[in-house]
Amino acid sequence: MATATPDSRPTPERIFNALNAFQLTAALKTAIRMDLFSAIAEGHNQTATLAKRIGASERGARILADYLTVHGLLGKADDVYALTPESAFFLDRKSPAYLGTISEFLVSDHGKKSFDLLPEAVRKGGTATPQGDNTKPQDEFWVSFARCMAPLAAPSAAFMAQVAGMSEQKPANILDVAASHGMFGITFARQNRQAHIAALDWPAVLEVAKENARAAGVAERFTFLPGSVFEADLGSGYDCVLLTNILHHFDTATNEKLLRRIHAALKPGGRALTLEFVPNEDHVSPPTSAAFGIVMLALTDAGDVFTFSEYDSMFRNAGFSKSTLYQLPNGPQQLVVSEKPQ
Repeated sequence: MATATPDSRPTPERIFNALNAFQLTAALKTAIRMDLFSAIAEGHNQTATLAKRIGASERGARILADYLTVHGLLGKADDVYALTPESAFFLDRKSPAYLGTISEFLVSDHGKKSFDLLPEAVRKGGTATPQGDNTKPQDEFWVSFARCMAPLAAPSAAFMAQVAGMSEQKPANILDVAASHGMFGITFARQNRQAHIAALDWPAVLEVAKENARAAGVAERFTFLPGSVFEADLGSGYDCVLLTNILHHFDTATNEKLLRRIHAALKPGGRALTLEFVPNEDHVSPPTSAAFGIVMLALTDAGDVFTFSEYDSMFRNAGFSKSTLYQLPNGPQQLVVSEKPQ
């Protein structure tokens, strides 16, 4: 709906701001790279000291900090800057929830190029770049993802482990599909000392997962399966399979092919836990989940966001009996838990 003035005439403000949105992206990435948020957290909260701490001119530091204040990422009073609760939690490097690394992947040259070619993608119905087939290895892209995006996984991984009953400390064999950084399997292993994880991904990507599993002290309970989920020997008898942010890369037919393999790998009564952006049936709400569809249009050959009813149908067609939808309490995504009959 268009923005209206008091006399109900529409204004161009929404359009103007949308076309300038890249400026906020650039400003935030710059502030993260220069560690501006950490500097303010340390007490370098006035222009002169802030500029010195981040290695910038006073004019540059002031204009950047003011811009971030305009957009709600900083506060300002009497020429003193302060972190908002959101930036203190996620953008101060000393915070255990620090997310600054994700800017290097989300604002990558590959992503920007894909969106520069969006008109062609809209006409074609799929990416206009040559890297849209995610059944094939793309080491540089996915290793970058694994190294940059791990912090974003922590809250959703903890919720998934809770739903899966890891706190009960029962023996559990878990397959982590498209394991990437390994943080989902690592979280399950941390919460359940009797959990054993089989992590599957491309060989170069699994090296990142191995590093993280060793650092977390759980590597002895990991097995690493290099290769494609469509071709590798997945094994069988799993209590749980983790499908984290993989199904949105493919169309329905490809997903059902994959889910039949997952169904075969689970033991009777086993469950598939699918972390995804799941829009409502109208495909335009909630905003973050619904908007993710355009990312798939720009970056993949046939990926999309699917509603819960569409996921439920895919899982049923693959042999699952029931799916349940959960909203993550600390994130924009949703969790679909699908059960294999006993």
